[in-house]
Amino acid sequence: MNEWVFLLLFLAPVVSSIPIVLAYKNKEWTEKLPYLSVFGIFVSVLMSLLIFFVLEGQYRYDWIPDLGINFVFMCDYLSRYMGVITAVIAFFIAVYGLDYMKGDYRPSWYWFFFNLFTASMLLVVYSDNLFLLFVGWEGLGAASWGLIGHWFRDDDDIAYVGEAGRKVGPLGMSWPPSFGGWRAISTIRFGDVPMFLAIAAIWALSPTLNISEIEWGTLFATIGAAGTIILMLCILMGLFTKSAQVPFSEWLMTAMTGPTTVSALLHSATMVAAGAFVFIKLTWYIEPWHLHGVPGLESVYVLALFIGLISGLYGALAGSGMLERKVLLAASTMSSIGLMFAAAAASFWIHEEIAGMNLALLVAFWYMAVHAFAKASLFLVSGHLIHATHSRFLCGGLEFGKRMTPAFIVTIIATTFLVGMPPFTAYWVKSGMDEVMEHLIHDLGIIPLILLILTSVVYAGIMAKFLSLNFIKGDKPQHEHLEGGGLMKVGYILMVSVLFLLTILIFKNEETEGFRQAGYASVSIMVGLAILLAYVVGLVKPRISALSKLGTFFNDRMYLPFVNDYILPKTGFFVSHLVNEYGNRGIDGLFNTKVIPGLFGWISRRIRAIQTGYLSRYITIVLGIVMFILVIVAVGGVWL
Repeated sequence: MNEWVFLLLFLAPVVSSIPIVLAYKNKEWTEKLPYLSVFGIFVSVLMSLLIFFVLEGQYRYDWIPDLGINFVFMCDYLSRYMGVITAVIAFFIAVYGLDYMKGDYRPSWYWFFFNLFTASMLLVVYSDNLFLLFVGWEGLGAASWGLIGHWFRDDDDIAYVGEAGRKVGPLGMSWPPSFGGWRAISTIRFGDVPMFLAIAAIWALSPTLNISEIEWGTLFATIGAAGTIILMLCILMGLFTKSAQVPFSEWLMTAMTGPTTVSALLHSATMVAAGAFVFIKLTWYIEPWHLHGVPGLESVYVLALFIGLISGLYGALAGSGMLERKVLLAASTMSSIGLMFAAAAASFWIHEEIAGMNLALLVAFWYMAVHAFAKASLFLVSGHLIHATHSRFLCGGLEFGKRMTPAFIVTIIATTFLVGMPPFTAYWVKSGMDEVMEHLIHDLGIIPLILLILTSVVYAGIMAKFLSLNFIKGDKPQHEHLEGGGLMKVGYILMVSVLFLLTILIFKNEETEGFRQAGYASVSIMVGLAILLAYVVGLVKPRISALSKLGTFFNDRMYLPFVNDYILPKTGFFVSHLVNEYGNRGIDGLFNTKVIPGLFGWISRRIRAIQTGYLSRYITIVLGIVMFILVIVAVGGVWL
């Protein structure tokens, strides 16, 4: 029976979206069939709940057993929780999308890729087999391309990212949807290739591809320090690019060209979260805190720790200068994902366990859960605001906020529960994160804790800025369209309500006891108060005119787009020019026009020179060859 649970879990979203694809030319049917697509995701919700409450352990179904490639699903602590999170968030967003995407010019395309996106992430979550996980991983990439570039016509400025016509030096600071989709898939592919090679290497070196069964310590010892570093770096390349960590963050900003429903799913439970989740999952089974004697492994986790912390601070600072609703939230997501990587990487030095689970990994995972529902709520509110104001930029005063009361209240709840101010949900998880970084002082110094505190304070300010400039102190919107949007409101109200459930679970579950204890520590209380102060300042002063130039610098992502849009393309074209002008000419000269043809011409001329037709000449040549062979044989005999 269990195989039917997994079949329905993965196939229901995809199969339920096929009818709308087949009816793409019939407008009447494409307006009705989205409900079927949403129902397919609801089936996945039911199956994920069934797995959560009933199934536990590994479930294996043969596929290509001779190659070690099978359908192997793991229902452990991480996957059981993450499966429910992914399915529930996708369902709430899909309900919201019934309103948001009504009247769209290609609903068939949207709903197929949206459901494929959901199914692919569920495959990543539950897969224990690395090859099967990679299938879901690639499904995420393909679906992200289809959804980010959904509005491929580039005919509406509201779907762009950046300011039309603005330039910084030679670089245009405006990106259309078609470019956003291309950038996403090209950046992600850059990391997917080394990740695939790493999986191939594990397949060659290990008797199994199942994450929970691989003898990681033995594998690392076999390949040595250099091999361990190369293998793990190849895996991290895939994870960092998918999760938009520095320096691969630009695709995430321009991905905001896609529909807001896509942004909400992308930033909460799929795609961006996938990289961090897989890192947590791998670390869960590698158990690096038991492998301190393995050469090279510590270097990998130091790199992951600081990439995460630097990405966290970079994203928070970039968001502090942004005025586009979704791009600000995208930068904050990058920041949060960075902290998840950092907390998970810290597990290398953390030996403290609660209910048999590593404290650092629990912190990373529970922060992922809180962030998922809070950020999804904010994105859905943002989409409603874009519909209501027909503007992607922050705008809306207190009067506007009163007329958008549900969105206003949801934004207050989501931001306060997310930033880490006491006594709300994220405060307890962030307190655990503070404790984790405190533990690192002995091994890595105080810098990780400082970076975490700075990131948390700036993060609180940008969340308050989002609330203030949308509902309290923002400019009056030029357009107001407040009618309708019933299902949109249902979507983000349901989404934000889960944050209260997460708070209850934190105070009820045995494994989160460490969070509760850390919340009463003096360092956590001081950090929490600093976050609260930053949030209040952000509400009162969302814009500081004296820092406008610095804000513009941060809004321009500290000129990192130059790397993606100018330096790398210029370098690529230069290299291709060299290859075309010199490489191709050299190859052509070697094989087609000069070296090899010249060699064959010389040999043929030498052969023709001896073809005189005189018998005496041929006898002389034969005798010469015989004498040469006899000399060689004689010399060889002496040597022997």
